[in-house]
Amino acid sequence: MINRLQQIKEKGFSMAAPPLDFNKVKIGVKTLDDAVLSLGDYKSLNTQLADKKFVLNAISKYDLETMREISNFFYKTSGIYSRLCRYMAFLYRYDWMITPYIIDDSAPEDKILRNFSKTLSYMDNCNIKKILGEIALKVITNGCYYGYIVETASGFSLQELPIRYCRTRYTVNGFSAIEFNMKFFDEYFRDAEQRAKVLNLFPKEFKKGYILYKQGKLVPDYQGDTKGWYLLEIGKVIKFNVNGEDFPMFINVVPAIIDLDAAQDLDRKKMAQQLLKIIIQKMPFDKNGDLIFDVDEARELHNNAVQMLGRAIGIDVLTTFADVDVADMADRNTTTSVDELEKVERTVYNESGTAQNLFNTDGNIALEKSILNDEAAIYNLLLQFEAFLNNILKQFDINKKVTYKLQLLNTTIYNYKELSKMYKEQAQLGYSKMLPQIALGQSQSSILANAYFENNILDLVSMFVPPITSNQMSPSAIQRDNSSDNKVGRKEKPDDEKSEKTIANRESMN
Repeated sequence: MINRLQQIKEKGFSMAAPPLDFNKVKIGVKTLDDAVLSLGDYKSLNTQLADKKFVLNAISKYDLETMREISNFFYKTSGIYSRLCRYMAFLYRYDWMITPYIIDDSAPEDKILRNFSKTLSYMDNCNIKKILGEIALKVITNGCYYGYIVETASGFSLQELPIRYCRTRYTVNGFSAIEFNMKFFDEYFRDAEQRAKVLNLFPKEFKKGYILYKQGKLVPDYQGDTKGWYLLEIGKVIKFNVNGEDFPMFINVVPAIIDLDAAQDLDRKKMAQQLLKIIIQKMPFDKNGDLIFDVDEARELHNNAVQMLGRAIGIDVLTTFADVDVADMADRNTTTSVDELEKVERTVYNESGTAQNLFNTDGNIALEKSILNDEAAIYNLLLQFEAFLNNILKQFDINKKVTYKLQLLNTTIYNYKELSKMYKEQAQLGYSKMLPQIALGQSQSSILANAYFENNILDLVSMFVPPITSNQMSPSAIQRDNSSDNKVGRKEKPDDEKSEKTIANRESMN
């Protein structure tokens, strides 16, 4: 045996320990990264925003700007996070109706109708449902929304203001007093000509505020404050948030999403590791303990196996003269592995307070109650929208004799059919006839237009006559009907189709 070792040395083989690289595991012609060193795809995109400690630190310090940056990053990269935001933003359908409140009977009816028609046309031109849904998404993603109201003869629009340069410290008559920092124009538009064009696109008071800023008249209000803050006209600027908080609604879910990403990456690496196979060629010895094949022959056998299996994925070749014990690294308990991953995934939805069944349905336990909780969580934003729109409608009031109020219905993507049915039942008792159709998504103006066209122009009311039922008949008609051979109710079955119990009951009556 010693002679064989000397022969190996003479052939040029080094007996020193081979260099070990535990960072890479060879799989055919490909390599598998060590699962311990790199976990999570988000870190490869942005190591800072995807760092769990960095996110928790921003939350604990109430760093709003950093939290918004984190929220927007995960909204673009995480399917779970973006779907949570969109689900909550578009949960309500933002169906609306306008009702004239007649305070003084002396108001002329024709003027009331004209103004009512103007309010409907005005709100229709504003695309309220679309605007409110988009604003809600930005509120949930960024934590709040600032907008400047730009009114026209046919409607209004909202010019979004950058959150970073807006602040509100107090309210006046229920309206937020919003300040805008005029240094925005200098920091974002370095070119003077471009800056002048942008200023002309903004309302006039922004230009006025910028001139005061350049003159050095917008000084800090308190110690530690920055200069450049200009108070915008009360009532012209609007701010929305959820329950008075300015941080992103689902920012607390982000650490759980980071853990889920790392767990999924680890699971993928474990699956790849389970595919790893090693083919071991053990060179035989004779009865004296000497090698049957010399070193050159052993090398040739090894190279032939490597050449044959070199392009196979997950297979490596080992040629050895020693006894080898192979430890199987595959996880045999696949059920436990899958369940551990599901636990991490459930944590994401537990942090959001939203039922996982909404997105991956595997049961309906408490799902209805969870949806009701989601409706309640965003309901405050719905009330803010309603107050904002009613303030817009004040311009149509008639000398304090008639005021017009807009109401946002509680219709959601889940309950609108049920509410429409309930509104229909209420209409049979004399309540609003428009509510059932509004709950189904139609506008008041389209309902009135269709009713006038079908009844007065096409005269469909006389062409399509619904069948008369007992609750629509007069008492005399019902009496005449009962006196005839036509009995009210279901026609009696023949004796051969009656059950034995029915026949027995009929005989006992006789």
